[in-house]
Amino acid sequence: MKVKKAVIPAAGLGTRFLPATKTVPKEMLPIVDTPIILHVVREAIAAGIEDIIIVAGRGKEAIEDFFDRSFELESQLESSKKEHLLSIVREIQSLVNIISIRQKEAKGLGHAVHTAKPIVGKEPFAVLLGDEIMFPKQQGDPTVTKQLCDIYEERQLSTVAVMEVAPSEVSKYGIIAHKENTSPYEVTGVVEKPSPEKAPSRLALPGRYIFKSDIFEDLENIPPGKNGEIQLTDAMAQLAARDGMLATLFSAQRFDAGDKFGFLQANIEKGLEQ
Repeated sequence: MKVKKAVIPAAGLGTRFLPATKTVPKEMLPIVDTPIILHVVREAIAAGIEDIIIVAGRGKEAIEDFFDRSFELESQLESSKKEHLLSIVREIQSLVNIISIRQKEAKGLGHAVHTAKPIVGKEPFAVLLGDEIMFPKQQGDPTVTKQLCDIYEERQLSTVAVMEVAPSEVSKYGIIAHKENTSPYEVTGVVEKPSPEKAPSRLALPGRYIFKSDIFEDLENIPPGKNGEIQLTDAMAQLAARDGMLATLFSAQRFDAGDKFGFLQANIEKGLEQ
């Protein structure tokens, strides 16, 4: 089966960017002139995704509005003969099928992903974190999501992106345990934000995944983990033990746009390109 659906969790409060995110969703903050979430959506589209499910929370209506039509703006641009800007606005609303669903309670990333179950159904699906942006290193290179989709379609196993981090960084990420092999690695376990001395490896999860729909069953059955939340990594560990899972190193420019320094780096990088 090909991967045609993607889930973008976007229900977080964006506390690291307060006061800006008091009324503006973190995912709508711009990298130069393009909201973070549009970069993520375009990555998914480049991988052949046809339906994108945005899991939002209260106060995130601006995301829905961004991908909807704006008749007043279009009319003004048309009457002002600003055809270039008009084409940009119209392109956004016709990029892909956008489906919005609300996460009514903040119960963690695993809970946010599970919220999309009624739309995903039994199909394999991608998950792209809404504050992680990844650009191909060169024009024409496949996106990270496309790299994962290619492996999934060949091997028919859930596949996740990993990157090697310094020992001092492992406590910031989910970390995989794996068999002694080369990328793609065979995942044997996943630990959420371990201390450096307890980390099973230095291969971290930066927020790009392809899952079989079986993970929904795991998300329903696992108990709450750290901070009383449903941890996606706990469900991944169960899925890997039962069905198998692959992890692959990827080629891309990656920025943690949910962090102020990463957000600034992304703006400088894209600003210099323009």
